[in-house]
Amino acid sequence: MPDETATTNEVPTNTVSRRNILRLSAAGGAGAALVAAQGWAGPLLAQKGLLSPDGAFAASSTALGDLLFYIEKFPTSPLILTPFKDQLPVPKALAPTPAVGDEFFKGYTEWNDPPGPGEGQQSSFKNERHQIWPNQIGSSDPLVYKIDLLLRQHAFTTSQVLPIDANGRPTISFDEKRKTYPAGTKRTLPLSTIYGFNGTFPGPMINAEYGKPVLVRFENHLDENPLNLDRQDFGSPDWSFLTHLHNGHTAPESDGNPHYTMVSGPKYEGYLPQTFCDNLYLNWPAGNDDREKQSFFWFHDHRMDHTGSNVYKGMVGLYPIYDPKNGMDMGDERQGLRLPGVRKDNPDGSFDVDYDIPLAFYDCRLDDGVTTHQDIHDIQKEFPDSKNPAKHPEWWGKTFYKHFPNHGFVGDIFTVNGTANPVLEVKRRKYRFRFLDASIARIYEFKLMSSTKGPKTAVSLGYTGDELEGQYRIPDAQQCMQFTQIASDGGLLPFPIKRDSFELWPAKRREVVVDFSRYQDGTPTTKGDVIYLTNVMKMPNGRMWTNSSRFSPDPAYKVPVLKFVIGDDAPDDSQIPVKMRDLPPLPGNWQTMLDNRLIFEVERGSGGGETEWLINGKPFIPNTVATSLKNRAGRSPLAQQKKGSYNLWEIRNGGGGWVHPFHLHMEEHRTVMRNGRDVTRGGDKGHPDDVSREDLVALDPGESVIIYRGFRDFVGPYVAHCHNLAHEDHAMMFGWEITP
Repeated sequence: MPDETATTNEVPTNTVSRRNILRLSAAGGAGAALVAAQGWAGPLLAQKGLLSPDGAFAASSTALGDLLFYIEKFPTSPLILTPFKDQLPVPKALAPTPAVGDEFFKGYTEWNDPPGPGEGQQSSFKNERHQIWPNQIGSSDPLVYKIDLLLRQHAFTTSQVLPIDANGRPTISFDEKRKTYPAGTKRTLPLSTIYGFNGTFPGPMINAEYGKPVLVRFENHLDENPLNLDRQDFGSPDWSFLTHLHNGHTAPESDGNPHYTMVSGPKYEGYLPQTFCDNLYLNWPAGNDDREKQSFFWFHDHRMDHTGSNVYKGMVGLYPIYDPKNGMDMGDERQGLRLPGVRKDNPDGSFDVDYDIPLAFYDCRLDDGVTTHQDIHDIQKEFPDSKNPAKHPEWWGKTFYKHFPNHGFVGDIFTVNGTANPVLEVKRRKYRFRFLDASIARIYEFKLMSSTKGPKTAVSLGYTGDELEGQYRIPDAQQCMQFTQIASDGGLLPFPIKRDSFELWPAKRREVVVDFSRYQDGTPTTKGDVIYLTNVMKMPNGRMWTNSSRFSPDPAYKVPVLKFVIGDDAPDDSQIPVKMRDLPPLPGNWQTMLDNRLIFEVERGSGGGETEWLINGKPFIPNTVATSLKNRAGRSPLAQQKKGSYNLWEIRNGGGGWVHPFHLHMEEHRTVMRNGRDVTRGGDKGHPDDVSREDLVALDPGESVIIYRGFRDFVGPYVAHCHNLAHEDHAMMFGWEITP
C-alpha cells in the first residue's frame, strides 16, 4: 500500500530523536507517558512486563532494549531460480557538467548559485566557504559534476523466484495489495524502493585524476515522489543526507561528516530536501607527497544515526582515481606501470577504461511479508502509516532492513554492482578488478574456483536457517586461479602480492589483477570455461565470522557470487610490475611516541539501546571532541592534533567476541603494532595488509592496533567510527579535530 505521506513535498516534523527513547528508561512514569503519547507500542511493553502498573518502566534500559527491540528474526529471501543469467553491470564514467549549457541544460556558471571560492559558496546555507580552492595549490579550477539524490526503484534480479521459509520449504507470498499466493507459486520480484545518487544503485562512477580537482554538487530531491513510491520504513526520516568520499583527503566542509555539520556547517543532522552542498575533492595527496596517492575511493551517505539505512537504501557511488604523473597509473597499459586498462577519452570530458572494473559487494534481504518489523526505528511516528510493529505483506519481495539488531544487519542475497548472481564474459587476458565491500556488516573472503557440476541450491543440499545465506553453493569447487593484489584501501602497494584468497571488510577496498588466459597450474584456459568468484567466509550475523581460511575453516562453505565465462582472445599489453609505489617513511624513532599516544577503546555498553556501542565508555556526541584514555605518560589528552603534526593512535577492541572495522577520516595510516608486536618489518599473518597504507583498522576480537598517521593541510572537525554501520548508527563514533 503506498505511503500517502510520500506523495507530498513536506518533511515530517513529528519526530523525536531515536537516541532519546531509551534514555527515557530513567524517567519513570514520565518516560512511559511519552512512549504512550508517541504511540511507541505501550501495550506491547506491558505485555512483556516492561511497564509497572503505574505506567513506569519496570526494567532496565538493557532489558528494555533486549526484550523489546532485539528480536533478531529476519525474513528468508525468496530463492532466485535462475542465477548467473543477468549480466554484471559495468559502470560507465559520469560526464562533468559544462561551464556553459545549451537549450536543454544549464552550464554550472548559469546555475542560480554557481560554485566557487567565495564566502557562502559551499552550500545552500551560504554560511561556509571552501577552505582551500584549487588555485591555492597550483591546480586549475575543478571539473564540476551534478548528482541528485532521487527516490527511485531497483531490480536485484530478472529471474523468477520461489518464496521459501527458514527451513527452505515453499511458502505463501503476497503482492502490494496484500493478495496471498499459495506456497509453490513462482513469482517475479517487485522493484525495491531506493534512495540513489542520480536514482541508481550503485550510483554514478566518477573517474578522477590526481592534479585535476573535482567539485560535486549533491542536491537533495528525496522529498519528490513522481512515481508515487512506497518509501517503506527505513532511511533517514527527514529525508536528509550527507555525502562522504571515503577516504578522500578533503577539508571538513566537504568531508560529509556529522561532527562538522553539527558544529560548523548547516547545524542540522544533514542536508534537508531542496538543499545542496558542494563537496570539493582536490585530488591532491596529503602533504603533496606522491607516495600518499590512492587509487580507489567510494562515496556514501553519512547521515548521523541513519548511515546504515541510507547506504542500504542505495546511497553508494564509485570514485576510482588515476595518477597521470609520468603516465604511472593513468588507465593506459602501454605506459607507466602498465597495469591492465585501455583508456578511452570521451568527447564529454570523461574517460572510461576497459578491462578495469569496479566490483561493489552488498548483501540484502527481501521481505517475506510475515516477519514482524519490530524495531525502535519503526515504532516511532517517523512513518505514520507503517503502524509498526507489524507485518507488511505489501512489501513482499522488497528490501527488508532491521535498523536495530544488536549484531549488525546481514543479508542472505549477495549482489555485485547491484545485481544478484551476475555473470561477466571476460577475454583471455589480464583484468584489473577494484573490490569494494559496501555491505552494512558482512565480511567476505574470496577465492577463484572452478566446478564441474556447478552451483546447487543450499536447500537441495539439506541446509536450513543461516546456512541458506548466499542461496547457492558449489560443493565440488576447487581453487583454480590466484589473485595478484596490487592495491589496498590506501592505494598501490610497494610490490604486488600473490594471494590464494583475501578478506574484504566493510568499506575496505582491494585491487587485484586476474589473468584469465591460464590457470594457476599453467594450463591455458579455453573459450567457454567457467570460473566462480566464491565467498568462503560464513558470517551468519554481524558479530563475526564463524569460519574463514584462518578461523575454523568449513570446506563445505563455498558460495558463488560472480560467474566469469571465458571468451575470445584479446590484445594484452599489460604487465604485472615488479615494483609500484613506495610507502611514505616511518620516522626511525616512532617508538618514542608510544608514551604519548592517543588511546580509544571500542566496546558494547551495558546499558543497551540507541547508545549501545561506545568508545572510551561514551556514546558519540556530535559537538564534542573526544578524550583519550590515560596513556603511559599519565595524560588523557583531547583528540586534537596540530595541523602538520603526526602521532600514534591506539584502537582497542574491548572484547565480547565482536569484530570491528574501524575507520578514521581524512588521512591514511600505517599499522606499527598489533597486539603488542611490531609489524613494521613483516606484518601480521592474519592481517597481511598491515604493511600497506590503510584507512580502516581491522580489529579481530580483543585485538589492539597502534597506527601512525598524519594531520596535514586542513583544519577543523572530523570523525572516526566503526564501519559496521549498525554500530556507527548506535553511537560507536567520536569527534576529533585538527587545530591551526
